[in-house]
Amino acid sequence: MSHTQLLVFSSVRLVLLRLTALPILLSAILPPALAAPAVVTPTSGLVTIESDLQKADNSTGVVTATGNVRIVYPDQRVVATARQAQYFSREGRVVLSGDVDVIQDSGHSIRAERLVYLVERERIVAQPAPGQQVITFYRMNAPTPKEGLMP
Repeated sequence: MSHTQLLVFSSVRLVLLRLTALPILLSAILPPALAAPAVVTPTSGLVTIESDLQKADNSTGVVTATGNVRIVYPDQRVVATARQAQYFSREGRVVLSGDVDVIQDSGHSIRAERLVYLVERERIVAQPAPGQQVITFYRMNAPTPKEGLMP
């Protein structure tokens, strides 16, 4: 008889994932010129997930957080909020759904109804709610003049 272990946490703040391969969510969609480097104090890939309810199923490798989800990734200076978040550890996939906001402290952000992040491929797919659009905000810096070029 197989034994499935399911952990349920209610109204918790859980420091959970070590996603060392998880870069800044927005850098996957930003051109390199817009992804400005920042001085970051590493916390070894630690991601904090806060939510009303969290479930971790060891047999499937799926962690689900629901209700007022807030994800903080200090290494990449990213905060994400959603109604639900799921981490599929075996697939290397993170799915945020329901009023998704991902904000980088540089001012870059993306807003969608559903966002899928493929960790290994460093790729994001954002989907809007029916009848709406995905919204992305970029903070663009003024270009610096190149040597030898005169205006």
